Amino acid sequence: MNPLITPSWLAGRLHDPGVIILDATLPPVGVTPPVDTRARYVATHLPGAIFFDIEQLSDRSSPLPHMLPTPDVFSRSLSALGIGNHMAIIIYEQEGVFSGPRAWWMLKTFGAESVFLLDGGLRGWIEAGLPTESGDVSRTPAAFHAKLDQNAVKDFSQMQQMIAAHGQILDARSAGRFTGALPEPRPGISSGHMPGATSIPFTELAEGGRLKPAEELRRLFAEKGVDIEQLITTTCGSGVTAAVIALGLELAGARQVSLYDGSWAEYAAHPEAVIEKAT
Repeated sequence: MNPLITPSWLAGRLHDPGVIILDATLPPVGVTPPVDTRARYVATHLPGAIFFDIEQLSDRSSPLPHMLPTPDVFSRSLSALGIGNHMAIIIYEQEGVFSGPRAWWMLKTFGAESVFLLDGGLRGWIEAGLPTESGDVSRTPAAFHAKLDQNAVKDFSQMQQMIAAHGQILDARSAGRFTGALPEPRPGISSGHMPGATSIPFTELAEGGRLKPAEELRRLFAEKGVDIEQLITTTCGSGVTAAVIALGLELAGARQVSLYDGSWAEYAAHPEAVIEKAT
């Protein structure tokens, strides 16, 4: 099933009660002052869309950023938003390809049956001449029953095992952070990479605010030496852009993909972590 849908496909289903639209835009990293993406949502969004606040829907008790909450907490949160397991869930971003795939991955990992991303996001929708609206949107509560797919998520000990087994680990951070030439944005942790990891900056998977076509993605992964027929784990700084690679892998045909939820924020702070840097 192709996880991307077109503006024209969605335009014909705006009033379908079985379809729900989510704006899942996180503020871009390193922009000062921070971008208020919720305010931007209120100002302009797709008709009927609700705001899917990844920050608030993550584990607020964890010192690590954007960690998955427990299934019970996620169930209650999504039910209150009016999101049900059996709905067709359409995710979009206000600009580019950054956080939408994280929302896609969260929902799929907790058992949502039909989750899609709007190709081109809000900008593509507007460029297609389709309507928008303003104001906050709320929906009648629904029933979402989260069940965690254990195979979709990796923790630190599992990453240690992957490293020891020379498994495929794809790192979505910038090349400078991967090599250690540039610092990490989070204070107190070193840049560099896990032993044996492959650098695939998430920005290489997108062009013009859209993910590249499947054939281009397959070629990109092949050029990086990735075997999409084998197990793959994606990682990044905080588990957000790792989902961009996970989505790109799905488009390319990979079916055995997991994501390291703690990512570099956890790994680099762990006393047992081995960190490599380019020489």
